[in-house]
Amino acid sequence: MKKILCLSVLTIAISCKTPKKSIKEVNPEEYASTITASELKDHLYTFASDDFQGRDTGKPGQKKAANYLKNNYIEMEIASPLGGANYFQHIPSSFFHNKYNDSENVVAYIEGSEFPDEVVVVSAHYDHVGIDAEGNVFNGADDDGSGTVAVLEIAEAFKEAQKDGYQPRRSILFLHVTGEEKGLLGSDYYTKNPIFPLKNTVTDLNTDMIGRIDPKHEDDPNYIYLIGSDKLSTDLHELSEEMNSKYTQFDLDYTYNDENDPNRFYYRSDHYNFAKHNIPVIFYFNGTHSDYHQITDTPDKIEYDLMARRAQLIFYTAWEVANRDERLVIDKVN
Repeated sequence: MKKILCLSVLTIAISCKTPKKSIKEVNPEEYASTITASELKDHLYTFASDDFQGRDTGKPGQKKAANYLKNNYIEMEIASPLGGANYFQHIPSSFFHNKYNDSENVVAYIEGSEFPDEVVVVSAHYDHVGIDAEGNVFNGADDDGSGTVAVLEIAEAFKEAQKDGYQPRRSILFLHVTGEEKGLLGSDYYTKNPIFPLKNTVTDLNTDMIGRIDPKHEDDPNYIYLIGSDKLSTDLHELSEEMNSKYTQFDLDYTYNDENDPNRFYYRSDHYNFAKHNIPVIFYFNGTHSDYHQITDTPDKIEYDLMARRAQLIFYTAWEVANRDERLVIDKVN
């Protein structure tokens, strides 16, 4: 009798338990809301402080920055695709033609539940230009401290979903590259030595400067420049527009996406090393400002609420790419 009663109680408990939703039915706003202005600010005031000495490639400040990222991923319990506590893709000085010391990309990873071999890359460069001859530190809060800490927060949002049982259907690689300021060198190294085959890389969503407002938009800061979204995949462009319309309602400014734009920003950040391999990309960018590559690019000038919403747009886009039924179609090949 006692055994039958125990089995009955267990059966009732199981039957009363609310089943988990499919990840396709989950509202991603619940996880996007974990990307907050206050957490971005906390990260950036550390990451773009004088202690990191301008994060120059191969220098002690860059090494300190790499360890900061690694330690945050360990604390968030987000694994490395390299295994164990190894979050660094080592780049030897010889790759830089011995102009710079050895350096490293920082990598973290959440494996997909249904299409683990298909990889969505969310990237940002974490290096900057260091210290000048007079000892002035170039903190690089916007360039690209903003993108770097945004990737951390996006990773945390995906991890929170995973903790609740909602594993992304495709794998997600959080890629922090070094050497961007030296000529896109860290992303060049990654695409020549990919951790995951480039043929399995679905997209690169690259974030380089999303914390400020440029002069053009001072009167209406509800914007973000998007570059590259339509150049290789109509799917990606339409999906990006849909996510913005549904969740964030930014003015998506495509000024710099014009092939005739003299700034040629499409070729000037790390997404391009993916695009030239016919991997669809989006480059998220706030435009330049008077503090660009100056010692005045400091964390006190960042618009943190705006930056959080921009990071949420990137999260929504990555979420949709990772969880849709079909892989993005590449219908425009270079």
